[in-house]
Amino acid sequence: MPHVAKTGDISVRVAVSFLPEQSAPALGRWFWSYHVRIENDGRESVQLLERSWRIIDGEGRLFEVRGEGVVGETPLIRPGESFDYVSGCPLETSSGEMSGSYHLVSESGAVLEVEIPAFDLVGPGSATA
Repeated sequence: MPHVAKTGDISVRVAVSFLPEQSAPALGRWFWSYHVRIENDGRESVQLLERSWRIIDGEGRLFEVRGEGVVGETPLIRPGESFDYVSGCPLETSSGEMSGSYHLVSESGAVLEVEIPAFDLVGPGSATA
């Protein structure tokens, strides 16, 4: 079930999956992948310049990740189009949560802070599984 956040004319949809084949619970490693779709319903192209993630593990530890673009790209998203990518998140606990924002700029120079919806990371054996 996708998680959705809409900021102005930009929608961000996230679907998350636990990856048991890349996890090793006995070694304190759990791994999730997440598929993001950024949709531009506006009248101007927008370019994604930066990302900012807040990751909280099952013990309440906060990790902040900031960086240029996503998966090595700074995509230009034209009106009516979308950009999809898949990335991953390792944790040392069987559960956690992620949220964040993207920093975009429109073709007219407007700066947009676009919300990434919060989503839970739930692995086998976690209290919320």
